[in-house]
Amino acid sequence: MPYLFQGAPQNGPGDRNSPRTTQLSGKTYEELKRECLRRGQLFEDPDFPADDSSLFYSEKPSVPFTWKRPGEIVSDPQFIVGGATRTDICQGDLGDCWLLAAIASLTLNEKTLSRVIYPAQNFGDDYAGIFRFQFWQNNEWLDVIVDDRLPTFRNRLVFVHSAELNEFWSALLEKAYAKLYGSYEALKGGSTLEAMEDFTGGVGEMYNTKESPKNLYQIINKALKRGSMLGCSINISSSAESEARTSTGLVKGHAYSITGLEEVNYRGDTVQLIRVRNPWGQVEWNGPWSDNSAEWSRIDPSVRKRLSQISLDDGEFWMSFEDFKKNFDKIEICNLTPDSLDDNVENKWDVTVFQGSWVRATTAGGCRNFLVDTFWTNPQFKLKLMESDDDDDQDGCTFIAALMQKNRRKLRKQGLDLLTVGFSIYECPAGGQDQLTKDFFRYHSSKARCKTYINMREVSDRFSLKCGEYVIIPTTFKPEEEADFFLRIFSEKKADASPLPQNNSIQLNGATTSCSATQHDKKKCYFLSLCSSLSLKSLKTNIPSVDHLKTVSLRRIIFDNYSIFNVILFSLITPAIQKDGSMKLGFPEFKVFWGKLKHWLQIFLKYDHDKSGSMSGHEFRLALNNAGFQLDNYLLQLVVLRYMNPDLQIELDDFISCLVRLEQSFRIFKSMAPGNKETITLAQTQLISLAMNI
Repeated sequence: MPYLFQGAPQNGPGDRNSPRTTQLSGKTYEELKRECLRRGQLFEDPDFPADDSSLFYSEKPSVPFTWKRPGEIVSDPQFIVGGATRTDICQGDLGDCWLLAAIASLTLNEKTLSRVIYPAQNFGDDYAGIFRFQFWQNNEWLDVIVDDRLPTFRNRLVFVHSAELNEFWSALLEKAYAKLYGSYEALKGGSTLEAMEDFTGGVGEMYNTKESPKNLYQIINKALKRGSMLGCSINISSSAESEARTSTGLVKGHAYSITGLEEVNYRGDTVQLIRVRNPWGQVEWNGPWSDNSAEWSRIDPSVRKRLSQISLDDGEFWMSFEDFKKNFDKIEICNLTPDSLDDNVENKWDVTVFQGSWVRATTAGGCRNFLVDTFWTNPQFKLKLMESDDDDDQDGCTFIAALMQKNRRKLRKQGLDLLTVGFSIYECPAGGQDQLTKDFFRYHSSKARCKTYINMREVSDRFSLKCGEYVIIPTTFKPEEEADFFLRIFSEKKADASPLPQNNSIQLNGATTSCSATQHDKKKCYFLSLCSSLSLKSLKTNIPSVDHLKTVSLRRIIFDNYSIFNVILFSLITPAIQKDGSMKLGFPEFKVFWGKLKHWLQIFLKYDHDKSGSMSGHEFRLALNNAGFQLDNYLLQLVVLRYMNPDLQIELDDFISCLVRLEQSFRIFKSMAPGNKETITLAQTQLISLAMNI
């Protein structure tokens, strides 16, 4: 079930230096290790046991796996041997190459790597069979603790392993990542950027070089200056092409890293160069501007020296930016948050994070294809761009909007896969401070939007819009699909972002209308008849008990040919229309009730478009507004969940009952909050009394 809230903005992820432990016991790595050393026992993780439940959720191992500690596999186990490198990552019998590619890129960034794997761990004197890793998840840093029991078959690791058979950091990292998502099977299939974001807390971008923006060079240049992690690759058309070498020395289906950009003067013209690294440490580009090409002899020797251009088969090489775009197909950029970067890095992103939910019948409105019915009910976030970029002469403000689905990989075992999601951006109307309505979207087109709706964990795009105020609408493609999400804004300059304000209020307008003498007498006669049917002696008497009312539950209040609801609702309505607290119902109070009832019935009929006697949750929101109630998403979701039937409809009885309870709640709060205060203080007895009587 999605969270029932739309949170306030948070400036970037949590503190990397104080990650939250994920152990169900709440104990930290230090506490658990001390306990093991004191007892002389090796750690056994109760949250991720060494059995089939940690391996698969939809299948069983094809062969019998044996869980073993490194010391039971080799005689001299080591955590890291000679530094963590790409050769330490050899894929096993699991389809998680996307994860391994991200780990390989991680080994190129020593600082980030050391934050993920805590390199000081070892199998030395203080070995206790316990290891820790740090990952980013849902805008906070987590300390994931595992024991070192690993699945083996015939004394060999089944999944990730190192080329050095006594090195175990990569296998333990994979186990910790599997624990993060619930099982090893949960790691089948994914995006390299997904893992990179979990390692860094950054936000990913992907570019097709053949359809890249005109300022791609500037985008890469800024990314490098910000300390971002960049990769590139050449597409393959079949598995047979994987790691196939081209005539130019490049390798297809292989992940490269981008490590630098430079502009040089070559024969009177400015040439843009890009530096690329093959993580193999060998096999390089052999075209123009490669190590031994003639182009280097025709530029200033001091520039050649500054670029450290020497002929070494070290896997790193230069090429012209135009040749790069012709030969490589895809660029991936992981933009890092300020907490992941050194203090001396310039032009750090300004980061704002929101969390929210799509909940059926309230905030799960679907994409703009459902504009008339539900699109307007989606969560809305306001973005104020106040300062244009330093290098933009068009008053453009650059930002990245990234919409991430929460916990979907972990929820796979429950049959919940990734939803198709996306977002649209609208220019905020002048003076607009409240949530945009259906009419606004009906007559205004979006100012920008994500390139496509897609079933990936995160959809992100880069935009450049003029200074001003905008509203971002994150949505699923179809209505009524539930999920929790994060919306992250990475802006070049300081931007003000917040959920659009939602107030809880009620207009206690007079629903009682004047009536003629004839109507007055008719109502009074009806009230006398009702009292008689309930065996009540007078117009002013104690309200019958619920048990009493149940005995006459077949009697219906008939108003203008509409069958409305059981008389049991009087037990709800009477406190709401009483002013003296006597819990007695007389004709004056009945007349107030009758006026409200008529008003609410008219509202219900207005929004019960198909005359079925019920309305959808989205129609219910409009009906509430018409009745004078303004509820934020949190309260709206609670109300709809309370009164909605299994078909996601709200029937007339429940509609009236809901309005009665809401009005009574607002009245009580207003009476206890003098001076229109927004908070009150309640003693325990008061709270229980209110809960029992509202």
